[in-house]
Amino acid sequence: MTLAPKHQRLVLVLLAVAALIGAVMLAMWGLSDRAAYFRTPQDVAAGRAEVGVPLRLGGMVEKGSIQRMPDGVSVAFVLTDGVGQVPVRFTGIVPDLFKENSGAIAEGQLGRDGTFVADNILAKHDERYMPPQMGNQAAELMTRETAK
Repeated sequence: MTLAPKHQRLVLVLLAVAALIGAVMLAMWGLSDRAAYFRTPQDVAAGRAEVGVPLRLGGMVEKGSIQRMPDGVSVAFVLTDGVGQVPVRFTGIVPDLFKENSGAIAEGQLGRDGTFVADNILAKHDERYMPPQMGNQAAELMTRETAK
């Protein structure tokens, strides 16, 4: 039994739509474990973050809050947005740009004690960042720009 060309196209379109829906569903299922909401310290302080749910916490590293642990790889610090403060604990190597009074995003989960347990730390840099390979060229460029 052969189908008319009109019906063959309809069957192909339906199969393509079904395959596309299947691919989208598979992608959503695979990425569901990686989904993380972005929260600020103010959101966490207001109770808008659930314990044990993956999220990203963004803010500024509070001055004087970085404490390096004796094991050499653990660090504790406080992220703030000027309104709320959240203590953060991280075990691993922090980025080179991670320092006090700079922006950071911690990926992890909020613990029952209110401490954010980070799996990953991302340090933000400002728009004036120049790669180390450029050396003094960055300073010379800034001097020329301000002299104009």
